[in-house]
Amino acid sequence: MFGDTQSMSESDLWLLPDGVEELLPPEAKRIEELRRQLLDLYHSWGYEMIVPPLLEFLDSLLIGVGRDLELEMFKVTDQLTGRLMGIRADMTPQVARIDSRRSHDVASRFCYIGSVLRTKSPSMFSSRTPIQTGCELYGVVGSAADIEIISLMLETLNLAKISPLHMDIAHVGVYQAILAEAKLSKIQSDELFEALRRKAIPEVDEIAATIPDKAIRQKVMALPRLAGGKEKMKEARRIFAGNPDIEYALDEMSQVAAVIGERYPEVEIYFDFCEMRGYKYYTGLVFAAYTEGLGQAVAKGGRYDEVGRDFGRGRPAMGFSVDLKALYRMGRREWAQPAGAILAPNGQDAELWELIRQLRRSDRVIQLMPGEEAGHWASHCDRQIVRDESGQWIVTPLTEFNPNHVK
Repeated sequence: MFGDTQSMSESDLWLLPDGVEELLPPEAKRIEELRRQLLDLYHSWGYEMIVPPLLEFLDSLLIGVGRDLELEMFKVTDQLTGRLMGIRADMTPQVARIDSRRSHDVASRFCYIGSVLRTKSPSMFSSRTPIQTGCELYGVVGSAADIEIISLMLETLNLAKISPLHMDIAHVGVYQAILAEAKLSKIQSDELFEALRRKAIPEVDEIAATIPDKAIRQKVMALPRLAGGKEKMKEARRIFAGNPDIEYALDEMSQVAAVIGERYPEVEIYFDFCEMRGYKYYTGLVFAAYTEGLGQAVAKGGRYDEVGRDFGRGRPAMGFSVDLKALYRMGRREWAQPAGAILAPNGQDAELWELIRQLRRSDRVIQLMPGEEAGHWASHCDRQIVRDESGQWIVTPLTEFNPNHVK
């Protein structure tokens, strides 16, 4: 019978689904250490931690982001109400919902770290169960918020020792303005979006060929060819001159790139007018950071104004996200060897227990269980608890392990 564990081999019972993983020592401890350091970093910038629920009603998770996220979301039926629920695949909509409930109009700064679940991996090497980490800034219009969030993203990557780094900056407004000029059908617009996202130049050219106006056709064809440094920005200004919406977007990109380039001269900055990764809820500047050895962005984000409107309160919003597990694995930081532990004998002696309690306030103490071999822990410990000649429990160095000494 399908699903009957009796019909499965013993090895099958240990298998995890593709893209689903577990964290084991020492990796789990190091990732937790990195998590705590990131939270301290965000706290020092004034960002408040929130913990959204792992699942919500599906409609709530999809409000403001269209249906793009739905394909990546696992769905379950709520046994209490019969309504469809979703297991979050991205926390941004949840943060928008939380911000919409706050009554004041000043800037809101949020940070979060939690697991998300996706039906498929972005690439064959990525996880379907990332630990999504990010920061969101609400209520601020203009480049100041963009610069703040990008700076905090780069500080996050620096803390994890991710290097070398290069960053792509784009602006959704450029694509939206050209799309308005091109007057494509809904099908053609979707096809163009996907072709630009994949930088499929022949497909972009094929769609552009259907546009009667030569000037607009050339603008569409230019989009995937405008990836590069400052020289590409100059070329973009020449090609798109005369459209105030595009000129405004280019000014924003240039301003942000100039400030970030001054703050972080070690980061290579490129302009990419096809940076359309992620979901379609972005409304302004978008960005993505890359490093060697990873075929996809190690961190990304952008502006997504008005996502919270369907919750009753739309506000300007800017944020970034990154996978904590990827941060750890791609980082070049050296991890300190764990401090030695203290090996304690098995027993219910009250004085022994009180000594163990006191030591555990600052040290790691491993107390043996009945029948447990002391030799198993000898390599983890540099001290041991023994009785001295007067019968008192004391801590002594464990220079040469003697299993008969721990008793």
